[in-house]
Amino acid sequence: MVKINGEEKAIAGRNLLEYLKTSGFEPDKVVVERNLEIVPRDELGNVTIQEEDSIEVLRFVGGG
Repeated sequence: MVKINGEEKAIAGRNLLEYLKTSGFEPDKVVVERNLEIVPRDELGNVTIQEEDSIEVLRFVGGG
């Protein structure tokens, strides 16, 4: 299983960029941390999600 934002998911083997797009995330508006390391935006399409990965997807929120 893979943990994404604290939730266990069976998505090992999927491409990270495709996962983001199909899960409603806008890849150009998020930061992705995989196993405590930031994944550069231009590398998202080159990352295959592995068993036991821990992924955090962070969205920027504006306010005032």
